[in-house]
Amino acid sequence: MPLIRLVPKKTDFKFMNLRSITMIFSVILVLVSLTSILVRGINFGIDFTGGILIEARFNKEQIDLNSLRSKLNNLNLGQIQLQNVGSDNDVIIKVQKQEGDEKKQLQAINKIKNSFTISDVDYRRTEYVGPKVGKELIKAGALAVLFSLFGILIYIWMRFELHFAIGAIIALIHDVFLTIGFFSILQLEFNLSTIAAVLTIAGYSINDTVVIYDRIRENIRKYKQILFEEVINLSLNATLSRTLMTSLTTLLALAALFIFGGNVISGFVIALIWGVLIGTYSSLYIASPLLIFLKADKRNKAD
Repeated sequence: MPLIRLVPKKTDFKFMNLRSITMIFSVILVLVSLTSILVRGINFGIDFTGGILIEARFNKEQIDLNSLRSKLNNLNLGQIQLQNVGSDNDVIIKVQKQEGDEKKQLQAINKIKNSFTISDVDYRRTEYVGPKVGKELIKAGALAVLFSLFGILIYIWMRFELHFAIGAIIALIHDVFLTIGFFSILQLEFNLSTIAAVLTIAGYSINDTVVIYDRIRENIRKYKQILFEEVINLSLNATLSRTLMTSLTTLLALAALFIFGGNVISGFVIALIWGVLIGTYSSLYIASPLLIFLKADKRNKAD
C-alpha cells in the first residue's frame, strides 16, 4: 500500500521542512572550518608543540595563580600555562618551546627559577617536552578520536541498522570537525584537554542521537501508513523536551565552570559548551534528516 499523508497527531514543529536549509548551512560551516584549518592552522598548545614543564611547591600559605601568571609573563618566554595539582601550593608551570637548542631551554628554566627566592619554592620536577613527543601526542590524540568513532559506528550498527550507523557517524564527524574549526577560527589553544573535550562531545552527541533514533525506530513500527518525514517529525517532537532540558542543564553547569573555573580549564569548558550546542543541533538537523537521504525507511518493502 502506498504511503499517504496521515498524521495520527499534530506535530508541534515541522523539523524536516527545514532539512535542505540546515544541510546547506552545515556544508557552509564545514567549508568555513576547513578553510580556517588550512589557512590559519590550529593553535597547538605546549602538549603538542613541546616546551618546558616545571612542578613547583610554594611554601606560602596560598598561591594566587593570576599574580603568578602575570609575574611569569613579564619574563617574555612566550606562552605560559599554570595548573594546580594536589594542593593549592603545588603548581605545574608549562612554558612553550624556546627558539634554539637545548641550551636555550635550560636558560629559560633558570630564568624562571631565578625569578623566585630559593627558600620560597621547592622544585619537585623539571622536564623538557621535545617536539618528537608532541608529534606522538598528536598521533595518539587523532587515533583516540578515530577509534572512538569506529566503536560508535559498530555499536549503532549492532543496535539499529547500517543506515542509522552511517547517519550517526556523519553527524559525529560533523560535530568533531566543527569543533576543531571553531578552535582554528578563534585561534584558541588546542591541547590534550581539548582532545578530551572532543571525545566527551562525541559521547554526549551520540547519546542524544540514540534516544532520537530509538523513538524513530519505534514510530516506524507503530505508524506504517504515514510519510517517513512525518515519522521523524513525530519522533523529534516526542523527544524535544528531553533534548532541550538535557542541553540546558548541561550548559548551566558548564557556564558555572567557565565563570568560576579559571584559566586552567577554560579551553576545555569552551570546547564542551560549543560541543553541546552543535551536538544538539546535529542530532535534530543532521543525524535525523540523513535517514531520509540514506533511505532508512524499509516499510515499502515490508508492506
